[in-house]
Amino acid sequence: MTLQQLKYVIEIVLCGSINEAARRLYMSQPSLSKAVKELEKELGIDIFLRTSRGITLSTDGAEFLGYARQVVEQAELLERRYFNAAPSQQLFSVSTQHYAFVVNAFVEMIKKHGALEYQFTLRETKTYEIIEDVKNLRSEIGILYLSSFNEKVMMQMMREEGLEFHPLFEAKPHIFVSAQNPLATKSVVTLVDLEEYPRLSFEQGEYNSFYYSEEMFSTIPHKKSIHVSDRATLFNLLIGLNGYTISTGILSTDLNGSDIVSVPLDEDETISVGWIVHKKTRLSRMAKIYLEELKQIINY
Repeated sequence: MTLQQLKYVIEIVLCGSINEAARRLYMSQPSLSKAVKELEKELGIDIFLRTSRGITLSTDGAEFLGYARQVVEQAELLERRYFNAAPSQQLFSVSTQHYAFVVNAFVEMIKKHGALEYQFTLRETKTYEIIEDVKNLRSEIGILYLSSFNEKVMMQMMREEGLEFHPLFEAKPHIFVSAQNPLATKSVVTLVDLEEYPRLSFEQGEYNSFYYSEEMFSTIPHKKSIHVSDRATLFNLLIGLNGYTISTGILSTDLNGSDIVSVPLDEDETISVGWIVHKKTRLSRMAKIYLEELKQIINY
C-alpha cells in the first residue's frame, strides 16, 4: 500500500467517478482502475461497489477512507515540517438544504482558515441528494432538518445508510416574506392568514416525497403554490409576488439584505436542524473548523 494509492481513492470519492478522477490526476482511466484494484486485493476488501451506473463506496470503503484521509493529512504535515514542502490544497465539501446561515459559516471558514490553495464545495441541493452525497462521501457533512412529521422516516433511512444525525439547534416555524408584504407587520401569523398568498417551496425532483420537503406543513393543500430550485429565485419571488415560505426564522442581513423579514408562525411545532455524517468516517480538520463556524453563526 502506498501513499499515492490513498490519494487516488480520495480523489475518486471527491469526483464521484473514476473517469473524472483520472482526468484530474492526469493519468489514464485503466491505470487508475488498476491501482485501486491492486490496493483492494492487498487489503482484502472492496473499497468501491461497481455497477452499470457507476461506483459507490462500500461499507468497508467508507471506513478505509476515514483512515486514508488521516494518513494523507499527517504525511503532508511531515513534508511541510521537514522538507519545506508547500502547503497542500485544502479539501472540504458540504451538502445542505437552502439555509443562509450555512453559507455564512462557509464564508467565515474560508476567510479565517482558507489556505493558499483550496478546493471547497458547497452544494445547496435536494434532501435525498444530501443523504446520497454523505452516504457516498462526496460531502463530508450534510445539513438538514427533522420534525415530528418526517423524523421517523428520515432517521430510519439514515440508519440504513450508515449515517448519524447531530442536532445544531431547535427552532419554531417562521415565514419569510417581503418587507412590503402586509404580513410583515404582524407579530405572529396563522396558516389561515397565509391562504391568499403564493406558497414558495424548494422542488425535490424525482424523489418528491412529503418527507423530503424543506418546508413544514407541506401536506396541507394550497391553491397558490410555486416550486423553485434555488434560494435566490425564491427570495426574488417572495418580493415580486408577495409570496411566503416556511423556514427556521434565521435570516442573514449580510447575504439577504433587509428586503426579507421573518415572522413567527402560530403553530405548535418544533424543528431540529442538524448535520449528518457517515458513521465510518472521521471528520477532517476543515470539517471541524466549519462546524465551529456554523455554531458561532447560529449562536450569534
